[in-house]
Amino acid sequence: MHDWFETAPGRYLLAWEQAQFDQAVADIFGYHALQLGLTEVEGLRTNRMPHRWLALSDPAQAPRSTLVTDFSALPFPANSLDLVVLPHALELSPDPHATLREVERVLVPEGRIVICGLNPASLWGMRQRRAHLYRRLGFGELFLPETGDFIGYRRMRDWLRLLSFEVESGRFGIYRPAVHSEAWLERCRWLDRAGERWWPIFGAVYFLVAVKRVRGLRLLSADWRRAASRASAPVPIAGKVHRAGDNRVDREGNGF
Repeated sequence: MHDWFETAPGRYLLAWEQAQFDQAVADIFGYHALQLGLTEVEGLRTNRMPHRWLALSDPAQAPRSTLVTDFSALPFPANSLDLVVLPHALELSPDPHATLREVERVLVPEGRIVICGLNPASLWGMRQRRAHLYRRLGFGELFLPETGDFIGYRRMRDWLRLLSFEVESGRFGIYRPAVHSEAWLERCRWLDRAGERWWPIFGAVYFLVAVKRVRGLRLLSADWRRAASRASAPVPIAGKVHRAGDNRVDREGNGF
């Protein structure tokens, strides 16, 4: 997939995804953030958390200061990360279920996961399936990288729901036709606006932000200390009235 990002459709896809990550992670706060896979996408560059890591599964492609690990066995304790971004990491993983379960394990309650993936129900996805058919017949070439399998948008939402994630936002993008020519991609620029309006679910790529929910967990509001002090304040006894310099008798005849 790294070589494919050097092609005209690869650069087009990369520019759209980078813009989505920059917008999505800029206002997610915490202390620890992790990106799984793809050095071409800087998924955390606009995030302001003090501790950020890039993890790759292939040591041959890992630059310096990069964490090399199996995505289904991350070297982080449970409930320790505030944000995990996965640019195509699930569809490129040999076991996407295990990877997603591991991400759920290391995320703190209310932590965020950001996912982008290729949409099989798109012009790009249909061309890829047709190319696979032609290759079985002995001719043709693939439009998209051969590594990995598409995971549909609804299927991805179902996986997240089973792991107690709540989808916070989702959108599609990339509506230009599946062509290699940069000139034709530029000529079809208008399809991006038309696609977002008229056929949004057929974009070549989808983008999801989800929150890890934990049942029975209740987050305290910012003014919980003041609420606690109000609850511990003394409460006047009903039926008694007291004024300075005034001796009265309560309802039972006792002086005070």
